[in-house]
Amino acid sequence: MIVASQDTAVVILSYNSRKWHELFLPKIVEQARQGYDVFVVDHASPDDTSEYIQHHFPYVQLIRLSENHGFAWGYAEALKQIQAKYYILLSSDFEVTDNWFAPIHAAMEADENMAACQPKIRYYRDRAYFEYAGAAGGFMDKWGYLFCRGRIFSTLEPDEGQYDTPADLFWASGGCFVVRSEIYHHLGGLDPDLFAHMEEVDLCWRMKNAGYKIGYVPGSTVFHVGGSIISYGSPQKTFYNFRNSLVLLLKNEKGGKLVWLLPLRLLLDGVAGLQLLASGQVKNILAIMRAHWSFFLSFGKWHRKRLTVKSLVTTRDEKGIYRRSIIMQYFVRGKKKFSQLDPADFK
Repeated sequence: MIVASQDTAVVILSYNSRKWHELFLPKIVEQARQGYDVFVVDHASPDDTSEYIQHHFPYVQLIRLSENHGFAWGYAEALKQIQAKYYILLSSDFEVTDNWFAPIHAAMEADENMAACQPKIRYYRDRAYFEYAGAAGGFMDKWGYLFCRGRIFSTLEPDEGQYDTPADLFWASGGCFVVRSEIYHHLGGLDPDLFAHMEEVDLCWRMKNAGYKIGYVPGSTVFHVGGSIISYGSPQKTFYNFRNSLVLLLKNEKGGKLVWLLPLRLLLDGVAGLQLLASGQVKNILAIMRAHWSFFLSFGKWHRKRLTVKSLVTTRDEKGIYRRSIIMQYFVRGKKKFSQLDPADFK
């Protein structure tokens, strides 16, 4: 066990990430004087990432993993070895800014019931815009579809100060995920069986079911390259998005609702497949089919996880749930921006 010298450990999972470390690690290390230790977790990289870190950043604590079983597994293994009050899980393709750390740390210190939070996440390649994977905080609609302030489906908004207020979220982005370690470990941490994508949503849902809050801290800004682990729109990403979205529902949703929601989601997945067929994306259609097969072939495993999660449920915090269908609002009513949604429709 490595005990952080300060109360926060910034933990960067790295796989063949030397190019990102060359760009972004100097600033992360420079800003560490604000009050955190930096850990880089080499996720069995075949490149020279470890040697580069040791030579250029001797004050960064390096953890080597000898195997690679996916993004969630890598973090789950690394965090077993680090002791700190807070973890910040920071993807290697993130650029931090001056004073990025102090606001998120202060927010966690100010509210003991806040289990996790995220900063404002903007797009590295077009810096005026929010970034896809997190934007200004995550929400979920009544059918279990995920979206963000600043990003609904593929529509990204420019940051014009419209989301500069703190907010209670349903989920915080795993790309820059600030979490209270005691709660993280008590609730079982990231699920390695999800491999990649939505593992942070799964954890946040468990936190919400246990009565904790998830927050958005607009005073902190980071920039994300995006798509560096699994590229956006790839069949691999499609597979994990569709399979893991079903797993999240089975593990965390109320039993009475699950009876009708799972069949509905399977039907809507079929509609999504028809849309992909119309645009000739055959590989992504096959990925959806594989996702369904994977989900049902492992149904018993996912159900056993549900029973474990159910034992941790106390007073559910449902803030961040949208009472309507985001699909209907976006595709039928043409509401492409979060600010166009009626605040009264959120719990």
